[in-house]
Amino acid sequence: MSVTETGEPLARRLAADTAAIRDGPLPPAVIERAHVLFRDYLGVALGGSNVESSVVLRRALRALAFTGTATVLGAADRLPAAQAALANGAAAHTLEMDDTYQQGSIHLGASVFSAALAAAELAEAGGQLVLRAAVGGYEVAARLARALGPAAHYRRGFHPTGTCGAFGAAAAAGAVLGLDVNALATALGIAGSQASGSMEFLANGAWTKRLHPGWAACAGLHAAALAAAGFRAPATILEGRFGFLTAYSEGADPTPLFAPVLPRDGYALSATSVKPHACCRYMQGPIDATLALRTSHGVVPRAVEQVEVGVLEAAFPIICEPMAAKQRPLSVVDAQFSLPFGIAVALVRGAASPDEFTLSTIADPTVRGLMQRVTAIRDPKLDALYPRAWASWVRIALRDGRSIEARIEHPRGDPENFPAPAEMDAKFRKLAGRVLPPGAIERLAAAIDTFPDAERATAVLAAAVPSGR
Repeated sequence: MSVTETGEPLARRLAADTAAIRDGPLPPAVIERAHVLFRDYLGVALGGSNVESSVVLRRALRALAFTGTATVLGAADRLPAAQAALANGAAAHTLEMDDTYQQGSIHLGASVFSAALAAAELAEAGGQLVLRAAVGGYEVAARLARALGPAAHYRRGFHPTGTCGAFGAAAAAGAVLGLDVNALATALGIAGSQASGSMEFLANGAWTKRLHPGWAACAGLHAAALAAAGFRAPATILEGRFGFLTAYSEGADPTPLFAPVLPRDGYALSATSVKPHACCRYMQGPIDATLALRTSHGVVPRAVEQVEVGVLEAAFPIICEPMAAKQRPLSVVDAQFSLPFGIAVALVRGAASPDEFTLSTIADPTVRGLMQRVTAIRDPKLDALYPRAWASWVRIALRDGRSIEARIEHPRGDPENFPAPAEMDAKFRKLAGRVLPPGAIERLAAAIDTFPDAERATAVLAAAVPSGR
């Protein structure tokens, strides 16, 4: 590993870029996309706030005597800022509908926005600063995820959302709190000792994956506060002998840290995807293809003999292995990471929303029967496009002898296939409607619309809690 071309540590380079994003000019389209992703984040966080894992997490925080003034989205609780970031980040990841930066295989918004909002409530900061801080936080976490190499990072058992997310959250929180470049670099140095997140949740469908972006947001807020107070950190947290890149990957390449990660408009946030389906991003393309075949050919479950799915190599350990277990999910988390379940529920129900990812659907005999007929296929042609595109194909053998097939290069939600505003609005309202009544949703939508010009972020936060407070 090496420092930057100028000899400065890599963390300071990222800190300087974060400060420049906060304080300098940004293309209007970047702020607009940040606003869109902020709205999406609020919807998925609200939608996940009343799920059992989120309720249990808040109960645990109360048992630890955490009380404060910071807002918990979708709940009446008030917590210290760091614990509010924890609760909100976990809720935003619970439904598996939060945004994804595919070049780094990382969910960014759940950690970055959770940290930025908690910091904004502390600092009484406005909407524009939150959005700019989010652009910087997305950039830091995305570049790090690419530098590690997602496949290599996964092989070591780490979840990029938790590990790299801690750095992105520290950058975003630090930007909102007004840290200068040196302090931002220190915050990143502190975040490096808090970066965590194990993929072992896959073994038994545990809730710990949902914790990862919340813990990253909490860590990021602590890192920023410690840096502001003068706490010392290693300058070479990224490239050092025991630094993040060496410790967390055997195939790290620091090149993505030196410059914006994509040629589009130069910002990772603009290359971030959103999810239409309530499951792992690696399942989104296959579900898109299955739904397209179901619609265009009128496929009914009893007509299906076999389903073959072309899947990326990187996806196999997550959604395909061991196949016997993936064909018999026991929990909602199991189903969220089961390719056979995603294909089966798309064929049977014609949708893959949170309403389908339930224990009752898992127990549906028709769904269970179809899962046994789904086979995953490795296809080097798909891998040649990865991670630029998460392509897939689905081939259905019908019992009348026909074979039908569909290919998806860019799943719905990719920047190349981004949903129209009406579709994004429908997603937001459906998810927010899980905890807010119609009138409250309208008030929240109005507060979000004016958020970029809001003098205080608290207006949108106040609208994102149940009535009665």
